[in-house]
Amino acid sequence: MHSHRKTLAVAAATTTALALLTMPAQGAPNPNNPEKMAKAVEVADVMDHLEAFQDIADSHDGNRGAGTSGYDASGAYVEDTLRAAGYDTQRQWFDFTYFEVVSSSLTVGGSPIDENVMSYSPSTPVGGVTGPLAAPAVATGCAAGDWAGFPAGSVALISRGACAFGVKAANAKTAGAVAAVVYNNEEGELHGTLGGPGDYAPATGITQADGKALLARLGETTTFEAQTVLEERSTFNVLAETDKGRDDNVVMMGAHLDSVNDGPGINDNGTGSAALLETAVQLAKANKLNNKLRFAWWGAEEHGLLGSEHYVADLKENDPAALEDIATYLNFDMVGSPNHIIGVYDADQSTYEADVDVPEGSAETEDVLTDWFDSQDQAWVDTPFSGRSDYAAFIDAGIPSSGLFTGADDVKTEEQEDLFGGTAGIILDPNYHTPEDDISNLNVDALDVMSDAIAASAILLAQDTSDINNKRSRGKSGKPGPDVVVMEHVAHHLR
Repeated sequence: MHSHRKTLAVAAATTTALALLTMPAQGAPNPNNPEKMAKAVEVADVMDHLEAFQDIADSHDGNRGAGTSGYDASGAYVEDTLRAAGYDTQRQWFDFTYFEVVSSSLTVGGSPIDENVMSYSPSTPVGGVTGPLAAPAVATGCAAGDWAGFPAGSVALISRGACAFGVKAANAKTAGAVAAVVYNNEEGELHGTLGGPGDYAPATGITQADGKALLARLGETTTFEAQTVLEERSTFNVLAETDKGRDDNVVMMGAHLDSVNDGPGINDNGTGSAALLETAVQLAKANKLNNKLRFAWWGAEEHGLLGSEHYVADLKENDPAALEDIATYLNFDMVGSPNHIIGVYDADQSTYEADVDVPEGSAETEDVLTDWFDSQDQAWVDTPFSGRSDYAAFIDAGIPSSGLFTGADDVKTEEQEDLFGGTAGIILDPNYHTPEDDISNLNVDALDVMSDAIAASAILLAQDTSDINNKRSRGKSGKPGPDVVVMEHVAHHLR
């Protein structure tokens, strides 16, 4: 992985306008530059929000998943905090397919195997399904021909890779498999999704090591049971924006508010939500903004990025001009991982070639974050610009994007250990998507670094997006920029 260290190297978005009162009280601090904003967003206050999310999960079946009372309470907490800071808020409701695993188990030859049921997997009958373990002729099982000769009534053992999990599970069903067990093609647990409801064999994921071991045990009696809930529910995004600044050149920042149903989701993604919330609270004290800041706490990200997709689709259909007016989008998904990296989405593709289209202006958005880290002598690394979080809908719409990430289920490298400490050879968040993703599952120093970067980028972009606008191909470069005094001030703080 390429590393960097300088010395080491809606409202308008829907159809309803948002408003807020952000005049600072007499004598209140005015965080009008990145250093002041970073200082104003104190990690102790971010931790207070995370403690509130933990308390909510503790009082609501241990989680804050979309479509549950825990999520509703999380949304209410964000709204109450924003209103106390002077914001008006809006809930943007949408329907989605709710999925929950009630119970599951996998045994081979009578021995239990750790597994993670894939999202949208159908249930098995009570007591499970049983059959000999068998593999398709081609390990990945992505084409109908890969299943030639597969014995119907078997439990399929399939390799991850080459196609979507939903394709594998559908092909397994067609071939007569009673269940599909997909093993990882890299280290770490496999937490997969079938992408949505469909005609699948019940499906689960296991580690690469278990998969390789089971390849030597083909033919052994295997039983898989999964009891799942699959039903239509409603949930919402929480939206708020400043009243100051141009509404034809809006900066958006977002974080998903929902957890998985298995746990409180404090790192994933209480951290991004809490840091964004405290940034909004402190930005309300600024007495001058050139561009509006619009904040979003997305619902149902864990069900397939649904809240952000709904938001962008709503704008495309009902208010395309408002979509055009979004200058850039920054995403914050997991910013306190215990075995962390300091990661920035690699929009300029200096380390990772993106497998999605990267809108013009995204590299300049990335620069705002990396220049801030460089100015603080803070090490950082690129993370793939993959579209695997809530910026996906924005980049599909051609909106410049970047974001921050401290890591999920990737294994830490020795180079990353040298840069950030922690332990090479284990994953960046060992409690990713588990009940143990609680208030103890954090690196507070990493959270502090990332909260400062979120705060600094908010005020920087609220004052100037000219570098981003000048790269866009959709006509924004012709819009007048902020005054020269502000531009010179920003340049001073970034370079």
